Amino acid sequence: MLTDLQNRTPESMANPPVSEPVKESDLLAEFRALAQGCGVYSLADRAKIVLSGEDRNRWLNGMVTNNVRDLTPGQGLYAFLLNPQGKIQGDFYAFNRGTDIVLDLEETQLAKLLPILDHYIIMDDVLITNASEKFTAIGIQGPKSCEVLRSAGLAVPELRPLQIVGATWQDCHLILIRAEAWKGDAFEIWISHEHSDALKHALLQAGARDVGKRALDLYRIAAGIPLYGGDIRERDLPQETGQERALHYAKGCYVGQEIVERIRSRGQVHRVFSGFELTTPSPVGSKISAEIAGATKHVGEITSTASLPGTAGRSIALGYLRREAFNQPLGIDGSPVKLHSLPFTEILQGNLENIS
Repeated sequence: MLTDLQNRTPESMANPPVSEPVKESDLLAEFRALAQGCGVYSLADRAKIVLSGEDRNRWLNGMVTNNVRDLTPGQGLYAFLLNPQGKIQGDFYAFNRGTDIVLDLEETQLAKLLPILDHYIIMDDVLITNASEKFTAIGIQGPKSCEVLRSAGLAVPELRPLQIVGATWQDCHLILIRAEAWKGDAFEIWISHEHSDALKHALLQAGARDVGKRALDLYRIAAGIPLYGGDIRERDLPQETGQERALHYAKGCYVGQEIVERIRSRGQVHRVFSGFELTTPSPVGSKISAEIAGATKHVGEITSTASLPGTAGRSIALGYLRREAFNQPLGIDGSPVKLHSLPFTEILQGNLENIS
């Protein structure tokens, strides 16, 4: 059952405001804040869905690819929502707060996922509430994050990745989450809208650097993490994305589980989510070619790309590549492309000019 839905249309969510251009020097400084210092950024484009009712754990466990049934209070996980054919319909984080479960997802997925979730509530005691307007979120990332948080007056306990706890800041109640391990030392703060600007200002005053979307996207691509709607599409299968952290093979039945198990039993998929080093800028959607059995064939595609500031125009990318092309010379429109293992460790360490 759905309640408190917002009046957002797919068109409005698919066309976000165009951001101002970022100078290369600023982009480099922002990225290095994430990798070597401390960056702070808005997570206002993340939505929150609250699941309540006595059947919420059992019901959600039968819906998603990860093991919600054994998720302890105060802990979260990452999961896919599939259709019966095993194709990915969306992704999100699920946090067990003891009295309810909160799903954290890209706002652009709301219009699609809310009706899908509601469709599968039959005789279950489950209530779905869109709580996106109740609070917003701030991200903070980098090896100096804990130092900055404490300097801003926010106590930071020892937390596991995706552990969620209540906290206070200047008499304001908020929720503190340790981010996934791929972000390194990183946290999310869920806070009321009226206090978010003051908290972000305090974090900046304590030494954090304001970070924009381009730097965040560069970090995500360097970490090898796909984004739903770009790197992950409705036609993709879970194992093709390489995100084993979203899958639990021993949890029992869920929507699409038969296809996931069939792929697992066969041992591999025909194409794999991969990293690439580009010699010339190539837009998303570019086809990767290779010579297979004496003929030039399309063997892959680019799904995300980012230029490396301070490297004279070098770029990295994410995309898919067929297995038979792994040991073949690759190219895009005649320009060489180099397959690169994920993650781009050198870049995540801040050494953008030394990738190889």
